[in-house]
Amino acid sequence: MSRAEHRSAARLAACQALYQMDVTGKGLNEIFAEFETYWIGQEVEGDQYKPAEIAFFRDIVMGVLKDQEPLDRLVNDNLQPGWPLKRIEALMRAILRAGTYELFKRKDIPARVVIAEYVDVAGGFFAHEESGMINAVLDTLARAMRADEFNRGA
Repeated sequence: MSRAEHRSAARLAACQALYQMDVTGKGLNEIFAEFETYWIGQEVEGDQYKPAEIAFFRDIVMGVLKDQEPLDRLVNDNLQPGWPLKRIEALMRAILRAGTYELFKRKDIPARVVIAEYVDVAGGFFAHEESGMINAVLDTLARAMRADEFNRGA
């Protein structure tokens, strides 16, 4: 597998881990142990999970938790009025938080790559409408946070 494929798998695992933490209340160390031992690169209930870049997985999960309040504010400011982040389904919340974290803190990764990756994650779980919403929110955030990338055609 290529580095890009390992990173894609890490993004998927990070979204699933953030979702688990949100709905079960599990802590960071418990989630890391569970995912790194039983999920990443393993077969779970007949589904084969791809190997992932563990450091990248951990960076996303820890980064979202560390910066959750400002990340949530950024996302909330770009959602439809009357639909705050807390009203959105938990996995969609995790995807939006992880994508916003990468746009906000991981300037080493092109914004268009971040958007495409998280739209792909959303597409694995949701219909076109929900994936489109993820795309719209992340695209708006990217154009605001990284205008230089879009202005130079990067």
